[in-house]
Amino acid sequence: MFCNQCEQFSRGCATTGPGVCGKDPDIQSLQEIILFGLKGMAAYAHHARRLGMVDENVNAFIEEALFTTLTNVNFDATALFQYAMDLGKMNLRVMQMLDEGHVRRFGKPSPTEVAEGTQAGPGILITGHDLVDLDDLLAQCKGTNVKVYTHGEMLPAHMYPNLRNHPNLAGHFGGAWQDQKREFAAFSGAVLATTNCIVIPPQTYADRLFTTRATAVPGAPRILDNDFSAVIAKAQACKPLEASPIKKSTVGFHHSAILELAPTIVDAVKAGKISRFFVIGGCDGAESGRNYFTEYARLTPPDSFILTLGCGKYRIREHAYGTHLGLPRLLDMGQCNDSYGAIQVAVALANAFGCGVNDLPLTLVVSWFEQKAVAVLLTLLSLGVKKIAIGPNPPAFITPGIFKILQDKFDLRLTSNDPARDLAAAMGK
Repeated sequence: MFCNQCEQFSRGCATTGPGVCGKDPDIQSLQEIILFGLKGMAAYAHHARRLGMVDENVNAFIEEALFTTLTNVNFDATALFQYAMDLGKMNLRVMQMLDEGHVRRFGKPSPTEVAEGTQAGPGILITGHDLVDLDDLLAQCKGTNVKVYTHGEMLPAHMYPNLRNHPNLAGHFGGAWQDQKREFAAFSGAVLATTNCIVIPPQTYADRLFTTRATAVPGAPRILDNDFSAVIAKAQACKPLEASPIKKSTVGFHHSAILELAPTIVDAVKAGKISRFFVIGGCDGAESGRNYFTEYARLTPPDSFILTLGCGKYRIREHAYGTHLGLPRLLDMGQCNDSYGAIQVAVALANAFGCGVNDLPLTLVVSWFEQKAVAVLLTLLSLGVKKIAIGPNPPAFITPGIFKILQDKFDLRLTSNDPARDLAAAMGK
């Protein structure tokens, strides 16, 4: 634990004992929640700024909230908790800006089939979240024989017409971030990493990995001005890709696409044709216990729908869920920042039913991992959403005292090791 007064990490404070200079360790926990949430929100705000979307109120809040975490500024748990809730509300605004910026630049999203695999010839694999980088890369590849493939959180790019219609965008290759070392080694072309999550590369592909701006790993060329000519040249110099088996998957269930179906969905729920909606997604990780989400999704009833987003989708997207009411049961809504869309769908349905979000037949099962997950969770809590289940482990920086507050106030839950039991409870059985 870091003591702001002693300015060192230790089990106890050298000045006055355990915790933050003799204060309740819950204060330290709240400060860390704010810091991690601000990191996640700043990442989203950075992407929004690159799309021309800026809000001075967001910038001012980031400054003030960071100020609360300085040495000897704020030791009041109530005040810090309120800052955490305000952070959640401000992050909603940031995700809204990012959503609007994406639509403005890349066109109205719509469901689309994506080819997963590779074609013969030179290729570039682009990973991360920054769609501006993808757009610029495609523009610079125009007229060449280099094909571009999305990876990981870039998969939702295919739902935007201004991106998917580009002749050099060939499809998608690979899954979540923790599989990079295997997948990047298998992809013989150049690799471009635009944001987190990037893993330090082994020598097998370090010479053909490029990063942009804040993203960097030792030994890899870093591109600051979005001139991707070196990436394209590397792709043309590398061993050409071989044609690999291609399958089709459907992505692009942006909130605008789902809300167009709202009247049909509402009528189906009222008629008893839809038993429940499940939001299963979030941030994936490599540790044991993540198969919980795979099994949970597989067990959902055939008259339910699963909304998924973030790289957590890669835990559940390989199963054949079939269709219901003419729609795929698994609806891929996009990147982790597209949690904004899930919120918009929930609010619209609640308004249509004349009830609160917590009264909907809706269950949120969120895979927990990193800082942006903190920002999104705080957004959901700030809106009063209850009974969210997170897992597979509780966040290490949240003390039992703070977690109890979240449980008491929001009925925040941890997933168990038994998805069948948790699903039965969600269904009221």
